[in-house]
Amino acid sequence: MLEIVFVSTINGVLFGMLLFLMASGLTVIFSMMGVLNLAHASFYMLGAFFGFEISRHIGFWPALILAPILVALIGMVVERFGLRRVHRYGHVAELLFTFGLTFVIQQVVEMVWGRLPVNYVVPPSLNFSAFTIFSTTYPAFKVFELLTAVAIFVVLLLIIRRTRIGLIVQAALTHPDMVGMLGHNVDRIFMLVFGVGVALAAVAGVIAGPALVTQSNMAGLLGPILFVVVVVGGLGSLSGAFAASLLIGLVQTFAVAFDISLADLFGPLDLDNALGDYLNDIWNVTIAQVAPILPYLLLVLVLIVRPRGLMGMRDT
Repeated sequence: MLEIVFVSTINGVLFGMLLFLMASGLTVIFSMMGVLNLAHASFYMLGAFFGFEISRHIGFWPALILAPILVALIGMVVERFGLRRVHRYGHVAELLFTFGLTFVIQQVVEMVWGRLPVNYVVPPSLNFSAFTIFSTTYPAFKVFELLTAVAIFVVLLLIIRRTRIGLIVQAALTHPDMVGMLGHNVDRIFMLVFGVGVALAAVAGVIAGPALVTQSNMAGLLGPILFVVVVVGGLGSLSGAFAASLLIGLVQTFAVAFDISLADLFGPLDLDNALGDYLNDIWNVTIAQVAPILPYLLLVLVLIVRPRGLMGMRDT
């Protein structure tokens, strides 16, 4: 039992930090621009495919730098010539624009790389065992993911709360006219913030690509869970996204580890009628079987009890 708890905790933290790595850029964009970017997972996918293509030619470490820069440039073009034009029509127009953008990016990826998974593997420099706990061996690449996510969290938090740049960007969201009169180009600030946000998604793609399956539908597979993270943590709250990522990672990991049902805890139901058969089926469902929907149940619970999220400051 001690081994299961300890190993599940480590696995949950690793998975949670991977979620935060993907959700951090989405949180930055919303907290600084007020835009809920539905295409964020698609930029994450672009980062994974760019990382794969660049690593094939010049290696993983240059890909970790170049792929986010390329995605940031694409993001800034999208903001300048697309999102900025629809921004004047309100949040619904922004949501529809970014929603349509997800399909555009997916079709482009399928035309270039196809629908089958690509052979994006862990780089040789990180392809070794970092440590072993009980009988479980943890690869160095997962430890690298963990350290990268923590480093990004600390750096973003310091920039937003402790630097003049963070103060200007946050002021541009609430008082754009005043910031403009002080000599700052508000439109350029928003363009750069959007570029940084999607670049963070690309970093997650480059790092998560070798650990997960890099394919053209990866945005659709991971996109919903990102919005669960930012809503549970609180829209616009970086600390909330960090806490929600850890919480969801631990919940799903422990749910899979403790594969038990109500029948295992309290014994089988002795019901023979039609309704009894239905209840017996429910009674025998294991926690592992419902693990994929647990984050969404958590989302519903948080919205009922605390609609602003765990650490959100805005009403949602």
